[in-house]
Amino acid sequence: MIAARGLAGLKTRDLAREIGCANGAVYNLVTDVDELVLRVGSRTLLRLDEALSAAVSAGEPSPREALVRIAIAYCDFAAENLQLWRALFEHRMAADKPLPDWSVNDQMQLFRHIYQPLAALFPERSPEELGITARSLFSAVHGMVTLGLEQKLVAVPLPALRKEIATLVRAMIDGLIAQAA
Repeated sequence: MIAARGLAGLKTRDLAREIGCANGAVYNLVTDVDELVLRVGSRTLLRLDEALSAAVSAGEPSPREALVRIAIAYCDFAAENLQLWRALFEHRMAADKPLPDWSVNDQMQLFRHIYQPLAALFPERSPEELGITARSLFSAVHGMVTLGLEQKLVAVPLPALRKEIATLVRAMIDGLIAQAA
């Protein structure tokens, strides 16, 4: 339902009708809409994890090129699963309601794809520094993907976006290598 209509199109009464139960019975499966969206997000993150793993499994790319492949795979996944990908970032929990540990863990597990090649490139960096660099690199790529896939003024054709993401990742890694030297 989210994949077809987006997060705003998720209605529990429509979901209940589709699965053949009373509206209230949906809450026998999840405690509330937040959990429902987080569970869908968890499945989306698992599929993203598989896509990122597949991106580097072919051949033995250098750490730099592994990061490029991961970034492009992220872009492709977002483009191919746009509504589910958007839902990961659009959903807001109430300010006083923390994310469950399982949801945080699902999100943080994905950073290993970025962290591992960075650790190979920068063995002198501490785990904390590598974590910050991994999140910074993700933020840069995510920003490009977010703005590039918008169906508004700043939309970028996917082939051009993929090329620009590859250029950005290579430039960032090259700059970090030069800075370390």
